[in-house]
Amino acid sequence: MKILKRILIAVVVLAVLAFLFVRLTMHESRPTVVEGNADALAQKMLMAVNKPAWDTLKYVKWTFPRGHSFVWDKVQNDALISWEDYVVHLDMDEVQGKAFKADQELTGDERNKAVQEAWSFWCNDSFWFSAPYKVFDPGTTRQLATDKDGNQGLLITYESGGVTPGDQYLWYLDDNGMPTGYKMWVKIIPVGGVYASWEDYVELKGGARVAQSHVLSIMDMKIDMTDIASGDDWTDLGYNANPIRL
Repeated sequence: MKILKRILIAVVVLAVLAFLFVRLTMHESRPTVVEGNADALAQKMLMAVNKPAWDTLKYVKWTFPRGHSFVWDKVQNDALISWEDYVVHLDMDEVQGKAFKADQELTGDERNKAVQEAWSFWCNDSFWFSAPYKVFDPGTTRQLATDKDGNQGLLITYESGGVTPGDQYLWYLDDNGMPTGYKMWVKIIPVGGVYASWEDYVELKGGARVAQSHVLSIMDMKIDMTDIASGDDWTDLGYNANPIRL
């Protein structure tokens, strides 16, 4: 038992030292706000990704890493969210719906827990899919800012919404306004200024553009979207009828 206890203590100490090393070597202070027309730059970004086409698109589906699959009715703002042996039919305006595990409908606390887990997945995973379109969402502020190296970008602060209000993202854009990546100051990551690329863009039906791939500056971790489909009819996504049952 003493040996096991010593091993556990050593593991904890090493984990703390590793965290401190990463924190000291990689942490970046929040960007410095500068004068300028941030809204104009945000509008340029929206035109680059074709927000008018995004706004008129009815249905989208994709799969996020860890097997989180999403079918989104953008018109009704409902979603079918599945992972492992769970399936949740979610009304995202009310954050309520039906939940199933291994084809058995859940009730009570089990249903509520599954619905909340689906909502949490949605808040994180849909952001990686559609964040450029959210820069004028309610609760956002837009500013121009520079990072520690003097590189200027579009700083978006989410004062409310989702599950981690207060998060900030410094978007970097190319000359045409296309997002190439951002640095993050978010509650879920204890190190500020982690960079994530936005690349390998695919054009959805109608012309809206989404990035399929992201590479993070921590350990070159990749986030890839797969099984992307979109359309104005459920048959475009491979369904004969609306699969979301509320």
